[in-house]
Amino acid sequence: MEQPAISDYGFLSDSRSGALVDRGGSIDWWCPDRFDAPSVFGRLLDPDAGHWRLAPVAAGGPGHRTERAYVTDSLVLRTVHHTPQGSVAVTDALAAEFGARGHELGMNSPAVLLRVVEGLTGRVRMKLDFRPRPEYGLLTPYLHDQPGGGVLAAAGPVVVALRADGMPLHAGRDRVHQEFEVDAGQVIGFDLAYGRAYGAAPARLDPVTTLAETVRAWQAYRSVHRYDGRYPDLVRHSATVLTGLTYARSGAVAAALTTSLPEQLGGDRNYDYRYSWLRDFAMTMRALWVAACPTEATRLFAWTARSIGRVGDEPVPVLFGLEGERDISEHECPHLRGYADSRPVRIGNDAWLQRQLDVPGEVISAVWRLHDYLGDIFDEELREMVLGLTEQVVRTWHMPDRGIWETREAERHYLTSKALCWVAMDRAVALAPKLGERADPRRWAAIRDEIRAAVLREGWNERVGAYTAAFGSPSLDASVLMLPVVGFLPATDPRMRSTIEAVARELGTDDGLVRRWDTDPAGFLLCSFWLVECLVLAGEQARAEALFERVVGHANDVGLLSEQMDLTTGAHLGNTPQALSHIGLINAAWRLTDPTSD
Repeated sequence: MEQPAISDYGFLSDSRSGALVDRGGSIDWWCPDRFDAPSVFGRLLDPDAGHWRLAPVAAGGPGHRTERAYVTDSLVLRTVHHTPQGSVAVTDALAAEFGARGHELGMNSPAVLLRVVEGLTGRVRMKLDFRPRPEYGLLTPYLHDQPGGGVLAAAGPVVVALRADGMPLHAGRDRVHQEFEVDAGQVIGFDLAYGRAYGAAPARLDPVTTLAETVRAWQAYRSVHRYDGRYPDLVRHSATVLTGLTYARSGAVAAALTTSLPEQLGGDRNYDYRYSWLRDFAMTMRALWVAACPTEATRLFAWTARSIGRVGDEPVPVLFGLEGERDISEHECPHLRGYADSRPVRIGNDAWLQRQLDVPGEVISAVWRLHDYLGDIFDEELREMVLGLTEQVVRTWHMPDRGIWETREAERHYLTSKALCWVAMDRAVALAPKLGERADPRRWAAIRDEIRAAVLREGWNERVGAYTAAFGSPSLDASVLMLPVVGFLPATDPRMRSTIEAVARELGTDDGLVRRWDTDPAGFLLCSFWLVECLVLAGEQARAEALFERVVGHANDVGLLSEQMDLTTGAHLGNTPQALSHIGLINAAWRLTDPTSD
């Protein structure tokens, strides 16, 4: 089987989980219980790990072409197939709860995939190929014909029920494989419902009615969010993608929908991103505020505070499970071949065990962003969290760590980690009046100034003419572009200005991609958006606009961004859709709108 490009996939979501459907009509990824649960369809990572294809028999042949787009302000995807015999539309969605409106979206999603086939012209022969393989392809279910023409698939803890309106389905040994014809004006709806083997039966929904209701739910949700800045269509769509990556029951934002999509084809840097990173927290909060999503921002904040709990001597993990789980230990799946034979496939992420000194700065910075909404004096839990994180920085800022790129090599004194320690102390000093009698702003300010002096002294490399990756290092690292963004140094500072130009010259490409470091084989989209912000802050608005427009041009045909881009081919790489890439887009668009924004 020829593997579809990562950019071939469209994203469906019910804010409980998500699915990926390729241009050829195959759903190759779905973890129905929640984003980080085992897959039922996993062909994304192995040809035999399950899929559900629904497309014309002639798909891929002479005279076949497709066009697709999201229904406005939604993650409901409509694909039109044109064949020599006629045209047919397939509209795909993950069902919203009936009647859900506004911020109810995703709270009680029924875990049902909807696919509605509509004949447009002529008569088109369609093919359905349904092969569920639960638990990342480890289980082959029994399939049973059901009264009314549906098929029930059961294996281990999973039950899925496939049904069609007005068309009987027939179970084969381990798949449903059949053809049918669709005339112009004819509509056939399919629903695939997930259930637990020892729980309630899978939901039964009318697919056509529920699809229309799902569109209304998405559009009602988006209607309460107003954005008045530049590039409104891009920002609104990226905000919709972030909503799709939000686990609505807790408010946590998953870093991506997928696990183990490679940073380099055939490589082993393949990680599980279906969790929520505290490192992304302040950037996510800013993006949600920019996109006028204050309810989502405050729910994310509440999830973070609860997940962190009481701060002790141990480092706060950089990531948590979607309901605040701390232990998300990593294991490999040797039975899966990996995307484009990129092994290993990993479930879980051992970065939760790393010491990453930037985390308190991200959290305290987000508290500062919300401080006007949190009252004159913080409640006990919030006060204890900020005090605990601040004192943790006091004790640990001088230590080495793994850095924001979560290297699995030796710890170092990474410059960006130190700068975020400065952010933690700087914001804590500003928050001190809300923290009660245990606040010690004079001592904190002295430590803040000590950190700043160390970064300015040890982080600058005279020979390179730039602030570099780590103290004493000659290597450039695009993460230093964060320094003006977080207010550590103005972009107009001569040394910072020299650093920005060095990164743009040595790590940047003509089409706007910026690598994290000089041996990085791909452009990292967040770094490109950081460069946009730095150029705006340096007063180069026109140059920043041109760069922004080149970078957003790397989105796929339905506006999705993965984590990275191949420097030669422009192919999407890494997990997708990537929250940080869309967060970077939103924040850069707002910086272009209002250069003075914090």
